[in-house]
Amino acid sequence: MSDGEPLPLSGVTVADFSWVLAGPRCTSWLGAMGARVIKIEGPKRPDQYRSVAVFEAGKAGIDGSGAFHPLNHTKLGCAIDFGHPKGLALAKRIVAISDVVVENFSHGVMERAGLGYEELRQLKPDVIMVSSSAMGKSGPDKHHVAYGTLIHAFAGLNSVTGYEGESAGTVGGTFADPLTGTTMVLAVLAALWRRRRTGRGQLIDLSMVEATMMQLPELVMDYTANGRVAAPRGNDDGIAAPNDCYPCRGEHDWVAISVRSQEEWEAFCGALGRPAWCADPRFADQQSRFEHREALNRHVSEWTRTLSAAAATELLQAAGVAAGPSYSAAQLYADPHYNARGLFVEVEHPVVGRKPVMGLPYRLAPGPGPRYWAAPTLGQHTDLVLRDILELDEAEIASLREEGVVA
Repeated sequence: MSDGEPLPLSGVTVADFSWVLAGPRCTSWLGAMGARVIKIEGPKRPDQYRSVAVFEAGKAGIDGSGAFHPLNHTKLGCAIDFGHPKGLALAKRIVAISDVVVENFSHGVMERAGLGYEELRQLKPDVIMVSSSAMGKSGPDKHHVAYGTLIHAFAGLNSVTGYEGESAGTVGGTFADPLTGTTMVLAVLAALWRRRRTGRGQLIDLSMVEATMMQLPELVMDYTANGRVAAPRGNDDGIAAPNDCYPCRGEHDWVAISVRSQEEWEAFCGALGRPAWCADPRFADQQSRFEHREALNRHVSEWTRTLSAAAATELLQAAGVAAGPSYSAAQLYADPHYNARGLFVEVEHPVVGRKPVMGLPYRLAPGPGPRYWAAPTLGQHTDLVLRDILELDEAEIASLREEGVVA
């Protein structure tokens, strides 16, 4: 690897109109891969995540959000009121020098702002526009408004979340949003590859619901193939036993264990020292173990309660059995494996100091590693973008700022 070797997306410019979670996840990854990402926010209506989970109990204000920071690293921050005619003109000038435009507003917002795909392709015929909305840009429900937790319901995820015999629940967090952002990255890379071969841009119409539904293929396929409607079943997967999250010695300490074959069962029993219950005829084969999983889980829980999750994991993994602690966020950050791989990267933020972000979940070798810098404060790079990229002079920039067009 030479020091001057470019990153995979070096030379690509992204006009980032996205906000909250899904779109920013996409564009932060594009930035880490080498793209020049220009995040465009309204001075009076910035990204909503600037007001979520602030560092140090809110001491840092709008520029210190613990939610905004990890989703917007490696971007240039430009504050432009594109609701103002002059701001709209500036936004269009940024699009005109961009390869990719990313937005995840509700359906129709960009069109009403004068920034729909048909308008933008007049500025840049080969532009790639990624437009992500709850239900997509077509179909009878295209105007539905929904956030991540509602997307889970629309996509069928809630219908299988919970324990057998209980009403459906929902998953913790906004699973659909980062999943959608990752899917957006895939779509951008495919579109860039197509443009490289054909010279043509395109509109990517991405539905959050469909992106989430794609992660539940067995739910849909079981119904279309067998007429069965899936229901909540806890940690049962229909095959493996033991297969659950088991309580350990410490408070809030749990270990996940999955045994999926006879060979793994023998290894599991050996790791436990072959207690008498391992010879129970009900546990003789995989099918019988699954049918009697409640009794089996009671035995396994009695054993796991004598150990910490870390000790149980080490013992079972040494025997070739799939097992792992159920981590909290603090444990994830402290884990030596993730730190050895460089997953958490500390960057210097101009307001809150050194803070970690999660890097890319893959490594490319050989080749240069991804790059990271802190999320921008509101309007941090406005002058840089206007002066060095759009080539406005200082008097023009000062006039725009005085009019409230930029900040």
